[in-house]
Amino acid sequence: MYAVIRAGGKQYRVAPGDVIRVEKLGGEQKQVQFGDVLVVSGSEGELGKPQGEARVTGEIVDQIKGDKVLVFHYKRKKQYKKLQGHRQQYTAVRITEIAFDGQSFKAPELAPRPVKAPKAAAVAEPEKAAAPKKKSKTGKSASAKAQHGASAKGAKSKGKTPKKK
Repeated sequence: MYAVIRAGGKQYRVAPGDVIRVEKLGGEQKQVQFGDVLVVSGSEGELGKPQGEARVTGEIVDQIKGDKVLVFHYKRKKQYKKLQGHRQQYTAVRITEIAFDGQSFKAPELAPRPVKAPKAAAVAEPEKAAAPKKKSKTGKSASAKAQHGASAKGAKSKGKTPKKK
């Protein structure tokens, strides 16, 4: 069971329980009805226009922004360039019901997610002892290199100091 709806100048194929991303819907409403139903499929292999009133109902899940799109205008030899960014705003809608010709197909109810409690063990855990010194690829620590005449940065000097000019 699915339907094809028009929203925000675009067409979407939806089924009960689907979450779609349409262009931003205004208002603080929780429920949304899409009245512009183009095609409905009642069963496998059937496809047709609804005979009477058809509607698709959904609930707003989230208001989100899309990825940034950079718009760059450039005219060569004219010292003109302009860079502008844009992030499209979307509304995530979960389709809850498709109704047409006296039939109604509903999405299964979502089980409420359990709220995770903050971990008390992580707060009460004492700080760990200081970490051991890191060893370089040669296997010697920085302090051991300094004792043997090499600089801490790993320069290869054999106990000789550079001459100052």
